[in-house]
Amino acid sequence: MPERKSRKDAVRNREAVLAAADALFAQRESPEDVTMADIAVAAGVGKGTLFRAFGDRAGLLRAMYESRLEPIREAIEAGPPPLGPGTPPRQRVPALLDAILCFKLDNRRLAVALEESGSGSPYQAEHYERWHGLLKDVLEQIPHLTDSGFTAHALLAATRADLIEHLAGQEGLPRERARAQLANFAAKVLTSGPLEGSTDGN
Repeated sequence: MPERKSRKDAVRNREAVLAAADALFAQRESPEDVTMADIAVAAGVGKGTLFRAFGDRAGLLRAMYESRLEPIREAIEAGPPPLGPGTPPRQRVPALLDAILCFKLDNRRLAVALEESGSGSPYQAEHYERWHGLLKDVLEQIPHLTDSGFTAHALLAATRADLIEHLAGQEGLPRERARAQLANFAAKVLTSGPLEGSTDGN
């Protein structure tokens, strides 16, 4: 019984921490303004509990990101078109990019904080490798695209959190306009062939 109670307490504390972190990120101007101490106080737990549950600030950010991303992951892994695995690749790639864009628009501060946690480079953040691998696999199903690895990097560059923050925050780009621009960009990439005299390779 004590062990079961301990597990319940751990789950309850984890939920409280994630909820408190969500609220603080929404309130503060910059993600850097939110400290682990702030989150511990808001969640009503000790800092030791916080660090045991998440390891460090980056671990907490990843847990928040994964929690919010779960519905999208389920749709990608087993859902219907356009995100699900049965979708033709030329339709699935734009749908995946749109899902990433919308997720980052809805979670702008968290996305920026998470990418910054990758030693200042989004390419070192854990979630980036997963998105890149997924896009690369889908792109490999399109016959004329022989450089799927680079193409996946180029497409994902258009969904970088710092770029989205700049466009949506500083330039005030409307959400639907951003989605349309990304869809147009993806369509051009997917329908263009290699330049004459270029060398292809993965």
